[in-house]
Amino acid sequence: MWNVDGSDDYYNSKLLNLAIPLIRSHGFTRESLARSVLYLPKPHAEPLPDTAVSALFGQGDDARRTLLNAEEVSSEPPCIRHVLHSRLAMNEPVLDYLPEAFALLATSSSVLPVDPTPILMHAAYVADDACWIADPSAKELSWYTRRASLSTVYLAAELHQFTSPKTAESFLNYLLDNKDAAERAVQEVALYGEYIFKSWKGILRSSGRL
Repeated sequence: MWNVDGSDDYYNSKLLNLAIPLIRSHGFTRESLARSVLYLPKPHAEPLPDTAVSALFGQGDDARRTLLNAEEVSSEPPCIRHVLHSRLAMNEPVLDYLPEAFALLATSSSVLPVDPTPILMHAAYVADDACWIADPSAKELSWYTRRASLSTVYLAAELHQFTSPKTAESFLNYLLDNKDAAERAVQEVALYGEYIFKSWKGILRSSGRL
């Protein structure tokens, strides 16, 4: 006997939560709702019959609308970690050219031979975007403090990516979990690596500064 008691909000909510991951394979359909019972802690042997889907979630397309509304409510902004990982992944197709790009940024000053300010601003912009994407309602003070910390983390991870692309993801996770380590990492000249240094040196020579 199927539980089709429309007043059982907990049961309905549980099935909706189980149906949401099925949207990827079955869409916003009654089938997604029907198959939700297959993923209960004590799964049913077969999907809900159509009459049960109607009784629980609504007739016809109303059931699909119920699923759509549940998915919208459950959707959350991506977390900071996900945003920063995605930003690192964007570097991958052009990774070979980024050290030279950093070198160009660092030698763009007409005052200093090597000025890291543009690179620090680049990291700040990335952190800025990540904060707003993850939490657009953040208050100014907490957002500013968070951005300063994340820009340090991201810069360290991006510099690490230049010399060790395969470990960049795990390194970013480590820095996100250990903020003190991130601050120390950025301060270490070794993070820039010989790869970065050679690019800077080449730019300086071509501009006549060396």
